[in-house]
Amino acid sequence: MASWNSIPLEITYEVLGWLAFFSWSISFYPQVILNFRRKSVVGLNFDFVILNLTKHSSYMIYNVCLYFSPVIQKQYFEKYGSGEMIPVAANDVAFSIHAVLLTAITLVQILIYDCGTQKVSKISIGIVSAVWLTAAICVFIALPSQSWLWLISIFNSIQVFMTVIKYIPQAVMNFARKSTDGFSIGNILLDFVGGLANYAQMAVQSIDQNSWVNFYGNIGKTLLSLVSVFFDIIFMCQHFVLYPGKKAMIASKLEREGMEPLLKSSDQPGSENV
Repeated sequence: MASWNSIPLEITYEVLGWLAFFSWSISFYPQVILNFRRKSVVGLNFDFVILNLTKHSSYMIYNVCLYFSPVIQKQYFEKYGSGEMIPVAANDVAFSIHAVLLTAITLVQILIYDCGTQKVSKISIGIVSAVWLTAAICVFIALPSQSWLWLISIFNSIQVFMTVIKYIPQAVMNFARKSTDGFSIGNILLDFVGGLANYAQMAVQSIDQNSWVNFYGNIGKTLLSLVSVFFDIIFMCQHFVLYPGKKAMIASKLEREGMEPLLKSSDQPGSENV
């Protein structure tokens, strides 16, 4: 296993990693606090929460296994070379565990607080069911040959796929209402900072090692940063540029229309979580 060539770059790597951890982790709390204060989850897109839980669970499996398992690390070195570094840091493990816990808390809030007429769409239920069924099949495929690196790479691919689609319900809901009233822009700003810091951390490691293997060796982490930043920019444009002053009257109109939650909001203005 490779070691760091530059102490300043190693320190920078750690600082960026924990900056990403704290930015992403803190970004979960505005939604949880808002739900608690209102004793309501009306406006929160349930599809986003369900998809997000699957996404973070998959990412946690990948990070924990690659970071702690000597067997999987050995398979990684055999594939990418013994001179490379493991592309998962302690902050990645801490973040993914924390993310699963906070998303689960949000899900509990959906179960116990007022939710109006909102519900999880059949499309999201189908996607989540298909994803976990695929994961279960892959486990049985990996067992005979003990292809554990391949297996956790499947989970990493799942988290990338879920990252791509999880933001869509909220973005479409904002567009449908032509409003971001009640939308927690604070967690989006924190998510944006976390995405940039996460990507910069990988770049620092590549510069030190004079190798870009960690970018495609952990393509999930790379795409996680890029996709998050992309959608954060969309949300910021919606909040600050497109719909800066729109209020709840549009959401009330959509409530009467009873639209599907995967596509549009059905109740009061939503707020986004990451």
